[in-house]
Amino acid sequence: MEPCCPQAVRQVDVLIVGGGVSGTALLFCLARYTDLGSLLLLEKEPELAAINSKATNNSQTIHCGDIETNYTLEKALKVKRRADMLVRYGELLAEPERQGVLFSFPKMVLGVGAEECSFLRQRFQQFSPHFPAMELLEAEAIARWEPAVALLEGQPRPEELVAIGIANSASAIDYRALAESFVGQAQAAVAAGPRQLDLQLNCKVEQIRPQGEGFLVQAGGEEIAARYVVVSAGAHSLLLAQAMGYGLEYSCLPVAGSFYFTPKLLNGKVYTVQNDQLPFAAIHGDPDVLVPGKTRFGPTALLLPLLERYNPASFWEFLKVLRLDGAVFAVFWQLFRVADIRNYIFKNLLFEVPWLRRWLFLQDLRKIVPGAQLSDLRFAEGYGGVRPQLIDKRNRKLMLGEARIGTSAPIVFNVTPSPGGTDCLGNAEEDLRAIVKSLGCEFRAEQFEAELHGA
Repeated sequence: MEPCCPQAVRQVDVLIVGGGVSGTALLFCLARYTDLGSLLLLEKEPELAAINSKATNNSQTIHCGDIETNYTLEKALKVKRRADMLVRYGELLAEPERQGVLFSFPKMVLGVGAEECSFLRQRFQQFSPHFPAMELLEAEAIARWEPAVALLEGQPRPEELVAIGIANSASAIDYRALAESFVGQAQAAVAAGPRQLDLQLNCKVEQIRPQGEGFLVQAGGEEIAARYVVVSAGAHSLLLAQAMGYGLEYSCLPVAGSFYFTPKLLNGKVYTVQNDQLPFAAIHGDPDVLVPGKTRFGPTALLLPLLERYNPASFWEFLKVLRLDGAVFAVFWQLFRVADIRNYIFKNLLFEVPWLRRWLFLQDLRKIVPGAQLSDLRFAEGYGGVRPQLIDKRNRKLMLGEARIGTSAPIVFNVTPSPGGTDCLGNAEEDLRAIVKSLGCEFRAEQFEAELHGA
């Protein structure tokens, strides 16, 4: 892994921009399942997975569609298929490495009160045929799984409780470790032959411009001619796309999430029912895979004018992709005119006030753990990243979930907020098939289907 240095223009088959979990997933797929002779991945940071894929900057969750109540059944089944790819990928790893990437915990989505409980009972009837590991948990069962959730001072809490639970599954992941394993597996796939795979760190892409049937990429003082380019760089994907005239119909609304630590209050993941009026994640509690003996709660949500949470210089990049106009103002007005959203945004602004935020967050936390105390809470300093939610200016609406800016040229831009990490191999499959079609290379489809889809 050498930093890039000036050299003559060189030719590569595929150039990937972004060394997070999405870019490295594609690198792995191209190296293992095609015969492409030259692959190059560029990452602007000095190490892999240093931004959104860093374990402190996300909730470390494999989103399977089973406990995320904002998913329709159709969306849940799509997410499940892609989540299963991650689990099957883990079977390719040696046991010690797999244990550092994938983690198994019990998980549940909790309903509190008659309305939420009724909603979960109906959802269980609809979803359980497709998710056979699902269990419908009444209050006594919840107390066995998560005593701190169902009991208050040793007695059953007064509200009606129901949960949908999965007793044991791969439910958490260290996305940075996953990205590093993708690179290791990619390097192993080309090690025995003449194929070339390069990884260049500290190498920021400055410009991409068409050249012949491909593209000329300027990065770190050198020029690289690529037959196909895939940009998987979070919000910076939109920045690079718009610099080339693509994706001008989008604006970016970065949403930052913050977290809190407590002593170990939960045995596994506990999610809450999503308010369908809110385009933001509901509070949940998770074991942190890097901080044993603690439970991490969150996220709060803050509209932040930065493309990277802890990089103030990204403010100027945000201004470029904001593309403020009447359509953007219309979306802001649509959001603020909904009382639930307006109150949520103002409340989350207060979550940023140091002397007030712990007390405010405690009120939300007690929906999950009714006996939680203020002394239990510690603000997770340095935790939480930025999700680049896109605004569709043509249709004047906020887009939820991952986004892909395709073109008629051999270049694609992936902007992947949650569940982007879970979707990394699914997104890589889309890009892989497009590259195979465009470049006419060999694709070992049967091996791909067997290893990642269990065909």
